[in-house]
Amino acid sequence: MVKTMEEKRHIPMSSPFITHVERDAVRQVLESPVLSIGPQLEAFEKAMRLFLNMPYAVAVNSGTSGLHLAVISAGVGENDLVITTPFSFIASSNCILYERGIPVFVDVDKKTGNIDAMAAARVLETLAKSTRFEKIRNLLPPVLRDKEKKYRLKAVLPVHAFGQPADMDPILTSAAEFNIPVIEDACEALGSTYKHKNAGCLGDMGVFAFYPNKQITTGEGGMIVTRNEELSLQFLSMRNQGRDMFNEWLQHDRLGYNYRLDEMSAALGAAQMQRIEKILASRDKVAGWYNQRLAFCERIQIPYIAPFTTRMSWFVYVVQILPPLNRDVVMNKLREHGISSRPYFTPVHLQPFYRDKFGFGPGDFPVTEQLGKNCLALPFSAVMQEDEVDYVCHCLRKIAEY
Repeated sequence: MVKTMEEKRHIPMSSPFITHVERDAVRQVLESPVLSIGPQLEAFEKAMRLFLNMPYAVAVNSGTSGLHLAVISAGVGENDLVITTPFSFIASSNCILYERGIPVFVDVDKKTGNIDAMAAARVLETLAKSTRFEKIRNLLPPVLRDKEKKYRLKAVLPVHAFGQPADMDPILTSAAEFNIPVIEDACEALGSTYKHKNAGCLGDMGVFAFYPNKQITTGEGGMIVTRNEELSLQFLSMRNQGRDMFNEWLQHDRLGYNYRLDEMSAALGAAQMQRIEKILASRDKVAGWYNQRLAFCERIQIPYIAPFTTRMSWFVYVVQILPPLNRDVVMNKLREHGISSRPYFTPVHLQPFYRDKFGFGPGDFPVTEQLGKNCLALPFSAVMQEDEVDYVCHCLRKIAEY
């Protein structure tokens, strides 16, 4: 029976694209004696290397774990500075704090929501060249502006928000000039390309994540990629409690963590990678349906795709709710129609912990804060049906026109 537009439905935020291929792969692992660090882990890492055309890929148990290991490998320690964005999932900043580093936030481009690349390059140059505290004071978090210390820039960590690559060339150029490592948070961008180059593969290290709402999923999981063999060996060791490949049993050469990805999750990831192009195409189709239906709604701004984004891999479908509409009111009204939606993102610098620790407040990063008020993620997944998109857009347009 075909439902009419007026019938209330339940439309979830996201659903993983799981088939018998994935279920059979996991079942086979459960029928084997190897549940950790086995052939499925190797198969998943190989699939990622081939897809991204990267020589080294190291699987870990989350994108956050991958970012943490990348920050360690960049040499970040107490009072070290890392340039990054305040418009992101909080993990991209938290991983800096794990090593007692300090995030130096740079506001974002109002169209893409990604870090303002030219501004980031200028901040990088200032921090890399300046030896006087007075020169960098205003770039530091507010509570540190009266605490003169020797701060050192150790890394830049751009985030590819919503699947769209940040404008990497200005960042890469400045970072290379001053020998500053670039860590790409590509957790939302598997399959995207920047000027025909894979997102996550442009800097010194890139990190992907596989939470159930991502392009592919392992339930929980992540992957670090690099072209540097020495870095890859460090990641392999650190994910496994600091044990090197040729160590004797229970011999550990460095501080490490239990960041291993289990065989069941790896099997799920390897199976998903067999269908990666189909999954990406399905997500692109759903985004296209949304674009067609919302393109001419005056109070709804559809996602902007930058010219340098030569392939967009859709993580979420995020619109901006324009004044006089109120994003939170729209979100509540959608809920009344059975439609899930979420604010994306709450600015990192306005999260309670960051306000308490660093003294951030409203007005510090105005573009980020405006996006934080306006952006709304609509239901989105590779398995979403066209009639579901029709229903979401029908309800959203009615709310916007009221």
